[in-house]
Amino acid sequence: MNRMKNPAGTVTIAGAGLAGTLLALLLAQRGQQVRVIERLPDMRREDIPAGRSINLALAARGIQALEMANIMDQVRPLLIPMPGRMLHAPDGTLTFVPYGQGEHEVIYSVSRPGLNRVLLDAAERAGVQIRFNCSVAHADLDVGQPGHGQLVVHDASGALHTEPLLRVIGADGGGSVLRRALVGQLQIDCTEDLLEHGYKELSLPPGPKGRHLLDRQALHIWPRGGFMLIALPNVDGSFTVTLFLPLKGTPSFESLAGEDAILHFFQTHFSDVCALMPELAREFLARPTGIMGTVRCSRWSYRDRLLLIGDAAHAMTPFHGQGMNCAFEDCRELIECLQDGSGLLDGADWAQAFRDFEQGRRAHTDAISQMALENYLEMRDTVRDPGFQLRKALSLVLERRHPRRFVPRYSMVMFHPEIPYAQALERGCIQEAILAELTDAARSVESIDLARADRLVEARLVPIRAGG
Repeated sequence: MNRMKNPAGTVTIAGAGLAGTLLALLLAQRGQQVRVIERLPDMRREDIPAGRSINLALAARGIQALEMANIMDQVRPLLIPMPGRMLHAPDGTLTFVPYGQGEHEVIYSVSRPGLNRVLLDAAERAGVQIRFNCSVAHADLDVGQPGHGQLVVHDASGALHTEPLLRVIGADGGGSVLRRALVGQLQIDCTEDLLEHGYKELSLPPGPKGRHLLDRQALHIWPRGGFMLIALPNVDGSFTVTLFLPLKGTPSFESLAGEDAILHFFQTHFSDVCALMPELAREFLARPTGIMGTVRCSRWSYRDRLLLIGDAAHAMTPFHGQGMNCAFEDCRELIECLQDGSGLLDGADWAQAFRDFEQGRRAHTDAISQMALENYLEMRDTVRDPGFQLRKALSLVLERRHPRRFVPRYSMVMFHPEIPYAQALERGCIQEAILAELTDAARSVESIDLARADRLVEARLVPIRAGG
């Protein structure tokens, strides 16, 4: 095993995905030498294995971090605005439900590979060194042996190298090797809770002349109780279609073992979209079934040696569209912990910054993980309930009447980065209780006593302060 050179002061980031490349760019812009280690080939030059989502929902928290890196001009051409959900009923009825009521309350469909390429190009222009086909094999922390920590890396030839473990940031995803090193050597608590539901990504091709065959400016949802289908638009006129379904039972991925079963299932539950997907059965059988889960880890850092961010620290289910946005917010908040008033990192106390970051961040990542799980139930089932629709309509009325007190939880998460996730969860619980109380015997918004509603809101919700 050879020793690999790592110049003093260099920050090493494991993982050249979205969070790793954005953090590398932000650090390099602030005068740091940065090296990124990525186990896959360069996606700009080679096809990479399937398994990650093709497109994602970019919202305000993610945009704020991209603006910090001054690359939104390169990102905007990749974005398709989605101001609301389009619900597809079993009988084909369509219902559009806006996400909010302000012009800014829009989320954006964005290509994961396209966004990753923009970040890779920007990081390299800023001087970041990216080593593809290299992976972290192990990290030996210097527990009981100060100054003797080692990072073990597979290079592109497969050979193992060691180097000092110093200022290493793990952005290596939900299966993080670096998290497992922390857990194993520091004996910290970590849970990895997998859902009994999985997902499979399919494609709905463009129509003639690249025309979108569904409404382009909506996130499409086919809620069916125990399972659902969603579709996000792509700039080439296609849609990425994702089925969320139990892994076992009936119906399940296990039960859809052949073309006849697949086609029957889609024709029964999603007949309107089934006709638009000519390669449905072939794609279904050829593409992998993904797993989903939540990672909660009681510690993300060790001295100034190692820090976890993004999915490596707090992987979550995808049902609130916040995995990427939360990871980007991690990058922004870590930079704020590191930099001084001049915006530089020259005098940064890395060990203190790592501690401050994880201590200030964990309650919020726990909160968004919980809200993501709750949003799955809403998307696949509750959204069909007339009572839910009434509470949703009333929440918009109350927001207009009390814009600094009553902000729907979804809006707080997606459109208000100044409101921390934990505060959104806490206020959302209070608001849900108010809505339930007001709609208990109501059948329409017009039948609700708004004077009583005003009293409840003013008594139970303090105004939201600027900055959260």
